[in-house]
Amino acid sequence: MSWYEASSEPEMAEHGRVSGLAVTGRGEPAGAAYGESVGALYAVLGALGAPMVPLEGRWWVEDERSPFDVPREEWRWHLFLRLPDDAVSVGRAREEARAGVPAAARVQHVTYDDGLCVQMLHSGPYSDEPASLARMAALMDAKGLVVNGLHHEIYLSDPAETDPEKMRTILRQPVR
Repeated sequence: MSWYEASSEPEMAEHGRVSGLAVTGRGEPAGAAYGESVGALYAVLGALGAPMVPLEGRWWVEDERSPFDVPREEWRWHLFLRLPDDAVSVGRAREEARAGVPAAARVQHVTYDDGLCVQMLHSGPYSDEPASLARMAALMDAKGLVVNGLHHEIYLSDPAETDPEKMRTILRQPVR
């Protein structure tokens, strides 16, 4: 299965190692830190001359409560842009981008391995994601699986899109 494909129903999938550009931060998705970090990622991607790819986020909270009960300014994230397998010179591209985008200094070259996952394509606004996540949790329960990594989202539409008819996000949860 392709990295950028998922069914509209919860499904099992296996995803191996991928590398890319990442920035770690804290704050609400519409906040200044998040926006600055997205800009830094795309500045380094542009300096690399790599193809445009969808923005991704791995999310968590450092709280016992459900993430939906935690104030959004306390949410934590790793934002990610996948690179082609042959990408090199990330350090040079980061320094080149840093001249115009100081936050590019925070961009790192990382590798992730989601492994076995439950995933689905969520269509509609981000505020409706809890219903999709509940469907994914039901599949996990039915198969006796538990969470084994950070909640992962791949924004197939522009993250700033406000028309619910155009919003598509892959929701992915590593499991074991």
